[in-house]
Amino acid sequence: MRIALFITCVNDTAFPETGKSVVRLLRRLGHEVEFPYAQTCCGQMHFNSGYRRDARALARSFAETFEPYDAVVTPSGSCAAMVRDYHPVLAEGARGKDTEAFRTRVAAVAPRVYEFTEFLVDVLGVEDVGAYFPHSVTYHPTCHSARMIGVGDRPLRLLRKVRGLRLAELPRSDECCGFGGTFALKNAETSTAMGRDKVTAVMETGAQVLCAGDNSCLMHIGGVMSRQHTGVKVMHLADILASTGPHPDLEAFPSGDLAYPTLPSLDPVHPTTGLFEADAPAEGAPR
Repeated sequence: MRIALFITCVNDTAFPETGKSVVRLLRRLGHEVEFPYAQTCCGQMHFNSGYRRDARALARSFAETFEPYDAVVTPSGSCAAMVRDYHPVLAEGARGKDTEAFRTRVAAVAPRVYEFTEFLVDVLGVEDVGAYFPHSVTYHPTCHSARMIGVGDRPLRLLRKVRGLRLAELPRSDECCGFGGTFALKNAETSTAMGRDKVTAVMETGAQVLCAGDNSCLMHIGGVMSRQHTGVKVMHLADILASTGPHPDLEAFPSGDLAYPTLPSLDPVHPTTGLFEADAPAEGAPR
């Protein structure tokens, strides 16, 4: 399978380590990943702000750049949703001599774009990626990943298999963090208030780390937490799944607690309580 990484603007500019984590993890699972240097923005900001002509040009470039690949993987539910849901809309509204070629290309490429956890679980069929992260973690389901592309419990299924990780329920997890791209700029006071509410929920978990599938949301929540001096780290889910050791800035749990969560961990989509008995080893079995 020929796999391409779509890094996205935010990650390329502010969180390049997340892209490296995606590549490192996929290589660990036996797959090679290519990085097409011609890639640019998916056009989401332009589209949401009403600049459809500019967004259409970016959609055209995206389809041309990623057409040769069997799968396009991105560490962003937001950008995956833009490509899958709205690039076809932009193509449909195109005019010009190469319109049919543009529509055909988008129709072929858009369904091959996967949010990172979708690709791991649905395409590769993996949940245990061989990660080790001996810290307490809570997960925030970002709006686009939860509501538009429907990642569901895939991120949680992956986190539950990380050795040493304790997964804690995030209260009111379905509430938006308030980022919303340009919304945070146009409605700063509302955005900040929503961010504070999300931080309050994070602090209720007692977790050391907040993770999510979109660094844009983590940037927003993390900004509020840093100003409140909470001490909670924000990490992209890919960075945790690519991890094979403790975070240098966090206290690790005792080495005897390596394989399964010992705290209640709830799925925000399908809540359950207690330990994951179905996944836990039998008494006395090696971990």
